Amino acid sequence: MTNFNFVCPVPDPLVDFVTQSHGAGGKLSQELIDKVFLPAYGNAILATKSDSGELAVPAKPGRLAMTTDSFVVRPLVFPGGDLGSLAVFGTLNDLAVQGAEPLALTAGWIIEEGFAICELHRLAQSMGDALRRSNVQVIAADTKVVERGHGDGCYLTTSGVGWIRDGIMMRGDRIQSGDRILLSGTIAEHGMAVMTYRNGMEFAPPLQSDCASLWPLVKKLLEEVPGIRVMRDPTRGGIAASLNEFAEASKCCLRVWEEKVPVRPQVQRACELLGIDPWVVANEGKLLVVVPKDDADQVLHIMRSDPLGVEGAIIGEVDATHPRKVIAQTRFGTHRIVPMPTGELLPRIC
Repeated sequence: MTNFNFVCPVPDPLVDFVTQSHGAGGKLSQELIDKVFLPAYGNAILATKSDSGELAVPAKPGRLAMTTDSFVVRPLVFPGGDLGSLAVFGTLNDLAVQGAEPLALTAGWIIEEGFAICELHRLAQSMGDALRRSNVQVIAADTKVVERGHGDGCYLTTSGVGWIRDGIMMRGDRIQSGDRILLSGTIAEHGMAVMTYRNGMEFAPPLQSDCASLWPLVKKLLEEVPGIRVMRDPTRGGIAASLNEFAEASKCCLRVWEEKVPVRPQVQRACELLGIDPWVVANEGKLLVVVPKDDADQVLHIMRSDPLGVEGAIIGEVDATHPRKVIAQTRFGTHRIVPMPTGELLPRIC
């Protein structure tokens, strides 16, 4: 007589998928924390399961910086990154461009009922990996479950705390006529990687998001070039939005040489195919810097000596000819005004 070992292929909704009970604060909530989040990025502070985390402030002159952001990218996993790593790097970069050394993060997960717990494991583990690579901890976290059809899988909200040492001040109104504008590398990679992957488009070589922490590069710049006026990570709205913010804050004219702005050929092709200006596409691992003219060559050298800035370039200059305007000199020698982006250009890419 033959013995059969039957295995039920039907997944257990309480084990394999997020349910409303996972957000009720009881046993399943604790299991979600213990089995998914603590193994992914847990530490001694989180292990206490307190309602808040304690943070030691550096015993040196300076001031605290804090930022918060919400991430609603779709798809949740894309070439070069995913929701978890994007949230870490995006938050760290917002601190870095203020000149703040990252100290700690918090994380709030909004999870849709029915979301696969194995996928949640993957995103949480990716977040943990990004935290460890950046030498930063999550010191407080929360989870909430929303009804099926109301969460698009999951969203992630993070806050970050950093320390700005005395003497560092990053503000757009410090920009002066004669300054130079630098960019750490090629643009539009994150936004186009997400957009083309979402629509099943393939390019050779494949498009990859540029998700990365900018703090190591920023730290080098701050140590060697104290005269930096302002820095920005050009995410939503791309470099067009950041440049316009600089122009408005400084009341100066920012002139950018179009041929100096680096764009990878496959990214340029994707933008042309979709009718999108790469200047308005989000980046998640690029640095825009304005410095006095005399510091420009040194900043460029530091950028190009770092893995994140090997394709860095001086892309423009500041003058007083057209206050509050961004002017691009095209490859044909003509000029165009670069407006502040309006409307929804690329939904859910950061």
